[in-house]
Amino acid sequence: MSHLRTAVLVTTANVLCDQLQQARDPAAAFGAVGTATLQAMGPGLLTINAWHARPAQIERLWSSDTAAYPVGGRKSKGDSPWRRQLLERGEVFVGEGDAALAAVFDDVQQIRALGCSAVVNVPLCDRGTVIGTFNYLADRSAWSAAELAALRVLAALAANIVRDWLAARG
Repeated sequence: MSHLRTAVLVTTANVLCDQLQQARDPAAAFGAVGTATLQAMGPGLLTINAWHARPAQIERLWSSDTAAYPVGGRKSKGDSPWRRQLLERGEVFVGEGDAALAAVFDDVQQIRALGCSAVVNVPLCDRGTVIGTFNYLADRSAWSAAELAALRVLAALAANIVRDWLAARG
């Protein structure tokens, strides 16, 4: 990694920590994590969602593209290998290429229109239970180990915010 890239990541991490300490509500905290993710990873689509297991629905809490993916949107998630992997077992899902996206997402045309060709879905967990997802899509042919690690760390920060958001809703 170049010294310039390292300096950018260090600055991004320090700014993110300061913003999270000062965040007065979940929207501000989600915004800080979202901005840091896009700065660290580059252009793409990021959504942060709550998982409601009983109705089997994902609820969008934050989006980097609110025109295409507005906050508050909900999607039902029926039984599928993706759901079992991500939402039930709490395992990261990595999708690379058009076929991988089409196999998982019913809105693949919208994803393609945004210029995204790959996804990383990170489960957000609280005490071993999936409570949400952290979804980053971008134009990639493959994800590097460093990118996957960075996304998992950023998702861990978002998990605390989702947990607090769910607790506040009762």
